[in-house]
Amino acid sequence: MSLAVRARSPNTVRKLNKNKLYLLGPRFWHVRGHFKVLKVVDIEAQMSIVQLSNGKFLIIDTINMNDRLRQEIDNLTSNGDNIEAVIGVHPFHTLSFPSFYQAYPKAAYFGTPRHLRRLTGIPWAGDLNDSSVRKQWEPDVEMRIPAGAEFINPQPESTNHFISVFVYHSASQTLHVDDTIMYTEKPGFLLRLMGCRDGAIAFHPAIKTFGLQQTREAPYLFRDWLCHVICDWPFENMCCAHMGVKIGGAYLDVVKLLKNTEPLFVKMSEQNKMRYFDVTETSDYHTNTNINGNECG
Repeated sequence: MSLAVRARSPNTVRKLNKNKLYLLGPRFWHVRGHFKVLKVVDIEAQMSIVQLSNGKFLIIDTINMNDRLRQEIDNLTSNGDNIEAVIGVHPFHTLSFPSFYQAYPKAAYFGTPRHLRRLTGIPWAGDLNDSSVRKQWEPDVEMRIPAGAEFINPQPESTNHFISVFVYHSASQTLHVDDTIMYTEKPGFLLRLMGCRDGAIAFHPAIKTFGLQQTREAPYLFRDWLCHVICDWPFENMCCAHMGVKIGGAYLDVVKLLKNTEPLFVKMSEQNKMRYFDVTETSDYHTNTNINGNECG
């Protein structure tokens, strides 16, 4: 499938401070949170806030709030009264939802099937696996689930954190994506030792093992799905849970990533055809990025 590449502005890098709201574009705020592995390596977490055309707010993912961030959100949303909904778009980003629900219990909460199974103390209003739920906030916000990957019950839970719902906000031309795509922004010393490079963009390492379904068609289903996303959503910015935000130039970076991954798609398809799956190329460290059980956010 061919890609129609649009002209995009040059890449720019901007490091965002933690626990502080940033306005990335019209009606789109973003905040970075700490998420430390082994209490030392901060791979970060994220939350985005969109003001809908009706004036209400949609929260995308949650992080642990300090007092300053709580006050900023209160000021923005009239103490939470104007939060229409809170959505969890990654099956394994669950840890901060209970505390966020305690802070803002009046909002409607929507999550992945795993959110609904795991966090039974939250009265979930709907499941993002339901297309009618994902369409509730269109045209302000569009959501899509990657093809070729398991969304309802990703296995093994300890390492298969590839899948997430992609969320696009057209007014700010911003894409919010959790682990499926990772962007490294000014990594610290320990992350550099692990091979992370400043400005690097990559798919989650699980793409090489269990991230995609082990069928001949799955790699191409995912590739073609992402081609459609690129053609339909002219995003400039990309907010990635781990480990940064790409402000400007994200579109061309994803186009390049997809083209560079084509040999891997071909290899995986052939391996799956022979009912053999090569796990020798997995990252040495991605299995250790969970902080509490199988949760990575």
